[in-house]
Amino acid sequence: MQTRNPFIDDLTKVANGAMGALSGVKDEMTARMRDQIAKILDGMNIPRRDEFDAVKAMAAKAREENEELKQKIAALEAKLAER
Repeated sequence: MQTRNPFIDDLTKVANGAMGALSGVKDEMTARMRDQIAKILDGMNIPRRDEFDAVKAMAAKAREENEELKQKIAALEAKLAER
């Protein structure tokens, strides 16, 4: 947009250039931060989702088996108490 005042036009161009530069800096900083976060997470040895789900399923099965064993033990203890 052209105005009658060349000074305002020049300020507008400078402001637009500064905003473009700041946008580029923001994009670069975002990319670098994502890279750093990815490196940190890689070093933390966090399990993948499929590994987590497998362990979760194993834990659920172990809890079920544990409950069944508790019931069997209680039944055997009851038989021993009768004798």
